[in-house]
Amino acid sequence: MALSGPNFDGNRFAQAAAEAGAGALLLARRPEGWTPPEGLGLLLHPDPRRALGDLGAWYRSTLAATVVGVTGSSGKTTTKNIVHALCAPHRAVVSSPSSFNNDIGVPLTLLSAPAESELLVVEIGTNHPGEIAALCRIARPSVGVITNVGASHLAGLGSVAGVAEEKGALAAALPREGLCVLAAGGRFRGVLAARTGARVLTHSVEGQGAARGDLDASGLLFHPGGTTFRLSGLGLEGHELTSPLLGTHNVENLLAALCVAHGLGLALPAVLPAVADLRPARSRMERRDLAGLTLFDDCYNANPQSARAAARCLAGMHGHRRRVLVLGDMLELGERSAELHHELGLELGRGREELDALVLVGTLVKATAAGALEAGFRPEALTHLASTEEAAREIAGLVGPGDVVLVKASRGMALERVVGALEARFAPLAAARA
Repeated sequence: MALSGPNFDGNRFAQAAAEAGAGALLLARRPEGWTPPEGLGLLLHPDPRRALGDLGAWYRSTLAATVVGVTGSSGKTTTKNIVHALCAPHRAVVSSPSSFNNDIGVPLTLLSAPAESELLVVEIGTNHPGEIAALCRIARPSVGVITNVGASHLAGLGSVAGVAEEKGALAAALPREGLCVLAAGGRFRGVLAARTGARVLTHSVEGQGAARGDLDASGLLFHPGGTTFRLSGLGLEGHELTSPLLGTHNVENLLAALCVAHGLGLALPAVLPAVADLRPARSRMERRDLAGLTLFDDCYNANPQSARAAARCLAGMHGHRRRVLVLGDMLELGERSAELHHELGLELGRGREELDALVLVGTLVKATAAGALEAGFRPEALTHLASTEEAAREIAGLVGPGDVVLVKASRGMALERVVGALEARFAPLAAARA
């Protein structure tokens, strides 16, 4: 399929695709001077990207599988992966690879499903109004998970209320016999629940009163092996569970996935053993044990909500010489960008006893630095580096043996280069032992 964008034209690769063995091509136009080889299927369509969505929607209509749609300001990929892991021993499951969550990724996920699939778990993203509704028309989910609503993609969605409106399109798309999974304590829970005619299941962490969900986790304990907590609700009273995934936000993601499993009719005690085998997605709180250094790579993406969650997670890591947060710019926050970066800095400054060092990378985080210092963060413990390139050069000199380091930023900052620099300076533990 010849997809095109601002910097590329898939039609230019028609001949190369044919020579590589493609059985058919869908192009916007026939390349000038090129004669397709005999036997090659060729279809011309003015908008191949739209055609991909139409094909995905058609193929979805042929499948008997239940489709679970997962959206939210953060936690989409992790929650999708957990749903897959919990259900795979009991159902024939297909889920989105990586973060295939737009009008290309969603139809590709659908088209990858064998006809005998029983469950499809589809990640549904957005950065402008109407995108989720359009993707739901393609995927036709009957189960929807909205992980949370926060300040993400504000450049396209305008405000957090605009984010809630857009995420709520998934709830509105669900059939009456479907299921909608929400966080009980979410600011927009009532608004989202009101948009769906489907059954609603909620989850909570340390829920109290009206904020207590149908499934609740309490007594959270963070340790090197992950997070241990007690469950109550949905027949799980008294169960103690340890998840290898670290952080309160990952407990919330797991609870959402358990609600999905329950809604699909799976017996939750039979599902729980799969929790022990959960692993983080790449660059999402992914632990790297280095020689003398513990590194958490969380640099796939960031918004204020996920950055707070990462900072809370780091604050709970004890037994290290220092806890070091490396935080880069959070992008796509629109007109409120400076304000939101400053607010985050104020929160980090108020929790100054929970972080031993703060390394800020980029231009927007200057506001974070100002907020942190304003709230009392120690100037000698704060470092600002202007660019990813500078951070990759300097980071090894800012941390030392015995530290735990968490790296977090929006994808566009490419802070995996900082992760790579740390790995180069502090060799992976297995290699060091060898």
